Amino acid sequence: MEIMRGAEEIKYEGNEVGVLVSHGFTGTTQSIRPLAESYAREGYTVCAPRLKGHGTTPEDMETTTYHDWVASVDDAMTWLLDRCGSVFVVGLSMGGTLALETAVQYEAVKGIVLINAAIEIPALNHIDSNNQRFIEPIGADIKNESFELTYDKTPVKSVEQLQDLMSEVREKLSSIHCPILLFVSDEDHVVPPHNSEVIFQSVFSERKELVHLENSYHVATLDYDQDLIKERSLEFFQRYTKTRAMD
Repeated sequence: MEIMRGAEEIKYEGNEVGVLVSHGFTGTTQSIRPLAESYAREGYTVCAPRLKGHGTTPEDMETTTYHDWVASVDDAMTWLLDRCGSVFVVGLSMGGTLALETAVQYEAVKGIVLINAAIEIPALNHIDSNNQRFIEPIGADIKNESFELTYDKTPVKSVEQLQDLMSEVREKLSSIHCPILLFVSDEDHVVPPHNSEVIFQSVFSERKELVHLENSYHVATLDYDQDLIKERSLEFFQRYTKTRAMD
């Protein structure tokens, strides 16, 4: 299956601290490339996987399940853990959902950074899977004039898989204890901002922070607050790398 130009997996080998960066539902690594490159410039070992079924065609995506998307992240974790003693996980939208799942599964995750993470999208509950195969595209919600590389239609089967993933992860939030930094856009036309507030209240992390993005829509990694996300996440990595070293 041919991969869209710009949707390829991103890998940089650096120091012994890894950063996994996950894109979102129907999106590609293009949406999180600015973050991945900024982390690599600071010396971190970085892996941004192309989630299975993404960056190819909607028809390819509809053959995958959320277990395939989790497996894509697991493969990236394996690559990072072969090189690093600890890993931070960063996720945009559904990538944030996958980051939460990864934090539950791996003790090596020392902290997670979520950007408009999704655990419940009520608008998706009204889709009739019996009468339609595809719906309008989900994503490309950006306040500035940036372009997001994503699908021009969304497989309904994949929407059902996303709902299953979000439901499963919601049940696990109280199992998360690692430090967590959440970014939430005050105006988001894809994932209701309330998602981030629920995550913040539900995780059992002693060290957690919620940062409001006042000048970005859903794909904040490509929007006006991109630099703020870079700066604050890099500070987060540094703070909890030092804390781990002291422990």
